Amino acid sequence: MIDIQFRRAQASDLPVIVTLLADDPLGARREDTSLPLSQPYQAAFSAIDADPNQMLAVVIDREQVIGTLQLTFIPGISRRGAWRGQIEAVRIAREYRGTGIGTRMFEWAFEQCRARGCSLVQLTTDKERPEAHRFYEELGFTASHLGFKKAL
Repeated sequence: MIDIQFRRAQASDLPVIVTLLADDPLGARREDTSLPLSQPYQAAFSAIDADPNQMLAVVIDREQVIGTLQLTFIPGISRRGAWRGQIEAVRIAREYRGTGIGTRMFEWAFEQCRARGCSLVQLTTDKERPEAHRFYEELGFTASHLGFKKAL
């Protein structure tokens, strides 16, 4: 088993995070990995890092960033005032895919959500990612809702 560690992302991790996000057909169309990174990436990182209900996390193997995910802790009135954990932007370096790290990332994320008092964890995933859908179902997620997005 690979000895990995989790930690909050640092600004110096941002180029690797963007590279991870770009390393699939969908991400390649919407991310820009050219250096220096464009200012919107820097601004987004600063906003996430300053928000106590956000956590951009990285997965480390031997001091190298090999994965990332973003957690958002959402307070709500529905479900008797329940908090929700939103998991987004999950990526693992290509050479580490299929090694069980994805499962370990989600187990870690679930624990972070429990520690914050969340009673529900949710995520969205693109319809073009059937392998991811199977993985999420194996983790116990159900496709219980239909989601919509609108570009602005």
